[in-house]
Amino acid sequence: MNPIKVGLLGIGTVGSGVFTVLERNQTEIKGRAGRGIEIAVVADRDTERARSIVGERAEVVDDAFAVVKRPDIDIVIELIGGYTVAKDLVMQAIENGKHVVTANKALLAVHGTEIFAAAQKKGVMVAFEAAVAGGIPIIKALREGLTANRIEWVAGIINGTTNFILSEMRDKGLDFDVVLKEAQRLGYAEADPTFDIEGVDAAHKVTLMSAIAFGVDVQFDKAYIEGITKLSSADIRYAEQLGYRIKLLGITKRTDKGVELRVHPTLIPAKRLIANVEGAMNAVVVNGDAVGTTLYYGKGAGSEPTASAVIADLVDVTRMHTSDPANRVPHLAFQPDSMQSHIQILPMGEVVTSYYLRLRVADETGVLARIATVLADGGISIDAIIQREADEVAGEGAEQTDVIILTHDCTEAAMNAAIATMQAAPTVLQPIVRIRKEELN
Repeated sequence: MNPIKVGLLGIGTVGSGVFTVLERNQTEIKGRAGRGIEIAVVADRDTERARSIVGERAEVVDDAFAVVKRPDIDIVIELIGGYTVAKDLVMQAIENGKHVVTANKALLAVHGTEIFAAAQKKGVMVAFEAAVAGGIPIIKALREGLTANRIEWVAGIINGTTNFILSEMRDKGLDFDVVLKEAQRLGYAEADPTFDIEGVDAAHKVTLMSAIAFGVDVQFDKAYIEGITKLSSADIRYAEQLGYRIKLLGITKRTDKGVELRVHPTLIPAKRLIANVEGAMNAVVVNGDAVGTTLYYGKGAGSEPTASAVIADLVDVTRMHTSDPANRVPHLAFQPDSMQSHIQILPMGEVVTSYYLRLRVADETGVLARIATVLADGGISIDAIIQREADEVAGEGAEQTDVIILTHDCTEAAMNAAIATMQAAPTVLQPIVRIRKEELN
């Protein structure tokens, strides 16, 4: 059987990995796919660099739109990124009857509903394993491996840059700004790291996992997003002393009122496996009613780990290329007429979780009692409370100290109201630090 023909759009870090791994492992890949997979043409604006990678083994052009129109191309790999040109290329490829493989989580999180509908109409596949957690096959696990389960929740460390920063802050006791510069120097963080450190990248990924887990529409615009830029080494140290670690988590949960979809720094018990994921590694925990809790761990980025996921999608598409579209695995796990479009993404104010609070307060009698009263009036019960020695926090002779509180579950709205009341007290001397806590049990 003739090889299936592929057009590769973009041959940067991931694209060059795809070309290299596909060539290196062609025998195994052909044996698994049932036929060869050949990158026939590469489109990249830097044609000289592209030719230095592919040599004479593939045609090189500078016009990606010409590639998606070519009748000899069966599959288009989109590795350009972004929302604009990439969307136009993907939509045109679909319109021309091409299957699409992409690592573009931002594109699918924002425009996935439109793209998947177009693909369904044309009877082609859009595969995106590489869009979430790099080389970890979490999309396949959610969409196929756990298909017997009612998924209850998913929680993941799905951004390597932020995990590296938090690991360094904990290990070395350094503040965020210092570690960010080191991460940039080492190549873990981009020159403009905004999408990573503000949680946007993680939100793109958890949006896709949420849609697959619960059969809801892709709704990135309704995700709650909070990054790590305001975290201090003091809070990481206090969390450690209390038996917790702080990780930036993407969390999505099924509740009676709707689906939670949120990204924020989170205290996790140090005994949990995911709390011990360090450096730039990724990990995703999935809880299903039949299987219980499962953990998926590995490299979330990089040339060849991401290429591994792209090529896995190529193999899947090649296997199913000639199959009846009605018999393929649906893009979001659920058949289109079974999607739960009526299920709402829960507003953050209605989310129920527990909290870590740190208050810098005047070191005087009655402060703790007043704080406890405010929380009690808001229906918030205290799990643990610690007051640090004043000289330990602010130096000898200081008249201020830190109070650290762990609460039991309450709504975000109740906690917001309590924080506002406490913050207004003259004995609370700095903005209150609030970090959500998840037991993940």
